[in-house]
Amino acid sequence: MLVSTDFVLRPYVPGDAPALVAAIVESTPTLAPWMPWATAQFSMSDALAWIASCEKGLADATCFEFAIFDRTSGVFVGGCGLNQINGLHGFCNLSYWVRQSWQRKGAASAAIRALTDYAWTELDVQRLEIVVAVGNDASLNTARKAGAFDEGIARKRLKLGRQWVDAHMLSLVKP
Repeated sequence: MLVSTDFVLRPYVPGDAPALVAAIVESTPTLAPWMPWATAQFSMSDALAWIASCEKGLADATCFEFAIFDRTSGVFVGGCGLNQINGLHGFCNLSYWVRQSWQRKGAASAAIRALTDYAWTELDVQRLEIVVAVGNDASLNTARKAGAFDEGIARKRLKLGRQWVDAHMLSLVKP
């Protein structure tokens, strides 16, 4: 479990599935353009499959995905993770999303800080990459505010649905 002033991050458990579904369905307008799987049809079986893959990734140490909760109320706020770990070259991807009703309340920034601390102390990585589709200004601004360095735009770096799109490549490096 990772704790910040206002938020708690912990590995997903099957009991999180209903809250995950509710958050995704609520947030389709803001998430779907950047996360095509985040649709109004996201179901309990989708959530349970995601959680099972997170549990397997944690057990195998191939990815570290966390649910984000408000520390005071316990409300499910979103998700974040360290994934696509490249042990040979010492880097991984850092990702985050926040449900629509909790956006602009510091959850993503807190998640970035907590995941960065976790990566530097628990993983053998020197670099975290945040890849943000061009046009996703909210996520880009969040990464920049968290201190990520914008290295530029990588052409056709992300696949959103069936379309390859350009993306900002941002990084945090171990001090």
